[in-house]
Amino acid sequence: MSNRAKTNAANQGGLPKPITLPGILLGVGLGGFVDGILLHQVLQWHHMLSSSETANISIGSHPVTTIEGLQMNTLWDGFFHSVTWLAVVVGLGILYSRITVSRGRIWTSRVLWGWMFLGWGAFNVVEGLMNHHLLGIHHVISGDFQTLADILFLVFGALLIAGGWLLQRSGQPVDVAD
Repeated sequence: MSNRAKTNAANQGGLPKPITLPGILLGVGLGGFVDGILLHQVLQWHHMLSSSETANISIGSHPVTTIEGLQMNTLWDGFFHSVTWLAVVVGLGILYSRITVSRGRIWTSRVLWGWMFLGWGAFNVVEGLMNHHLLGIHHVISGDFQTLADILFLVFGALLIAGGWLLQRSGQPVDVAD
């Protein structure tokens, strides 16, 4: 640790703050963007309320085959994207506040990327369990392979969590105050 970092750490009463929280928030937000952009918009496999007719809760009928249904699904997709965007903005804000110099080094850090992958995986697991399985408001795809696709979504999330954990553990902590 450089003299400046030691002085900063001593003045703050401890070591520089870790990048765990901003990494996880960035992973949640960016993972949500991948889901929303790829699955909702590009592939159009589902929207936020596309399984409303068979959902486990009463949310009304919003089939994407009608203009009104597509409008409601697009509105809720927008709310979803707003939340993921806020996660990225907050994650960047916290990360920036924890880095005084060495900003270039932090982006090459296995620690940051590991936490981001872990956050993406956590997003997939929580969103998959809540929306696909518990509430049933949408599924990765509808039809014959619906359950398999929903389970693979969870497995992918679990692999991201495990891979992210291992990646951040294999990295050297970046002195964010250096």
